[in-house]
Amino acid sequence: MLKINNLNYKYHKNDNNVLNDLSLELENNKIGAVLGKNGSGKSTLFKSIVGILKYSGDIILDDINLKDLNNVNRSKLISYVSQDINFGGLSVFDSILTARLSYFNIRPNEIDYKKTEEIINKMNLTELALKNVNELSGGERQRVAIARALVIEPKILVFDEPTGNLDIGNERLILKEIKKISQTIMVLFSVHDINLALEFSDTLYLMKNGNIKYRVNKDEITNEILSDIYDVNVVIKEIDNKKIVMVED
Repeated sequence: MLKINNLNYKYHKNDNNVLNDLSLELENNKIGAVLGKNGSGKSTLFKSIVGILKYSGDIILDDINLKDLNNVNRSKLISYVSQDINFGGLSVFDSILTARLSYFNIRPNEIDYKKTEEIINKMNLTELALKNVNELSGGERQRVAIARALVIEPKILVFDEPTGNLDIGNERLILKEIKKISQTIMVLFSVHDINLALEFSDTLYLMKNGNIKYRVNKDEITNEILSDIYDVNVVIKEIDNKKIVMVED
């Protein structure tokens, strides 16, 4: 389980807090979607979880306080896929293999090669294994990013806008892959499309002014909650037994 208690962060000493006593719990094998307007603190929350930012408060993963870990050991527990993915000029195989750097340090061993081959097969990347990642489509690159995250064998995957800049088909493909992943580990992701969050997540964390203002499951979401978070009039309609969120003029 992931537990966050009283998380605070500010970028500069004299600035206002970007995160304000934020607390969050995510159960094992569940998908949590973090929603909120731009500037609500979503990316700052994720960068705190993965250790990019030095925060006050506690982030606990399966009874381990992440403050007690160095960066190498922390990276074995948490995989992070940011909005801006830079693969360099590596092949798909080498890009995924180097994600295990925290395990082999200098040279990969037989286990590292085996884990890389296994995840390439699992993510249906075999035919692309020797291609330069920069020559792939957006959807293919995102699959490589997920493979890089999985090959570490973490306890939680953190995705910041995993479907950004993807077409509708690849968007759903990636979210279906994330749904499969959650059968074995926790997943926490942010997304702008509320309808995708409703379809693919178990729990919604709705942020405003640097805090989780609402924690609800899909059945508990209301017009009033979404209107409050996004400061617009939101209407939820049910079509073919699915909730669809629309903005009213």
